[in-house]
Amino acid sequence: MTNSIKTFAPATVANVGCGYDVLGFALEEYGDELTLTERKDDQLVIEIIQGVSGIPLDPAKNVASVTIRAILKDLKISKGFNIKIKKNIAAGSGLGSSASSAAAAAYAVNKILGAPKSRKELIKFAMEGERIASTKAHADNVAASILGGFTVVRSYDPLDVFNIPYPEDLRVVIIFPQVEVKTSDAKKILKEEVKLSDAVKQWGNVAGLVSGLIQHDFERIGNSLQDVIVEPIRSILIPLYREMKTIALRAGALGFSISGSGPSMFCFVQKNSDSSIIIERAKELYGKSGINIISFVSRINNVGVKTLD
Repeated sequence: MTNSIKTFAPATVANVGCGYDVLGFALEEYGDELTLTERKDDQLVIEIIQGVSGIPLDPAKNVASVTIRAILKDLKISKGFNIKIKKNIAAGSGLGSSASSAAAAAYAVNKILGAPKSRKELIKFAMEGERIASTKAHADNVAASILGGFTVVRSYDPLDVFNIPYPEDLRVVIIFPQVEVKTSDAKKILKEEVKLSDAVKQWGNVAGLVSGLIQHDFERIGNSLQDVIVEPIRSILIPLYREMKTIALRAGALGFSISGSGPSMFCFVQKNSDSSIIIERAKELYGKSGINIISFVSRINNVGVKTLD
């Protein structure tokens, strides 16, 4: 009998305002599916990619196959697999498209091999997929997609990732204008150096956001969801960003920021807030400029990557 498995890895919001390459959380329902089937040789073959065009079928350039190859190499195992990917996250969306595929692949091959690696150990292999996608092996998206919940990357060398508690009543509103911002391009425009005064503000906001989440302090969460380093630069790549932020905050959002490298944006709201107002006004704003948007409200997904029946 041929071993086969189907997995789902959730979309993610990374950076979370002030936590560039450090903070991330997983979303519910929205994500990528991957089917992995064992072959009789040692080849990795990407049979089909559904849902999104422009994703490489070359196993040397696809994040899923690169991730699988990294795990097989580490385990010194020679095996081949057919890979089918159903992408529900567009590349360049800012919602962890490459990370979701890498997370789904890492979890799938690990499961077929009898789970020799823990979930946390899978992160460093999925990061190799991220390296292919954006030239940098960052962990904020893949950590959240694999572990679920709200994650912190304390250190990259050595890699140290952990989950933190968050309020169950916290909801996330996603606004995704249908334009593309490549992660690699968004990284190129960032400054290599920042002012000490800006760094101090950012450190304070990261501490405040983490504290607010753990202590269920919604006011502190809102006050801390401010990015004085990356947002001022990256926001110029996102149409109508300032207008959308103003609308969301006036409608009662607990802070507003860019999801990953954009163009997706997010804001936190409390469970009983009328988030439909933010979505309606977002559609009006972008509709006037002829830009379609994808918008939805999500809980934070505390499961992460999983097997599908």
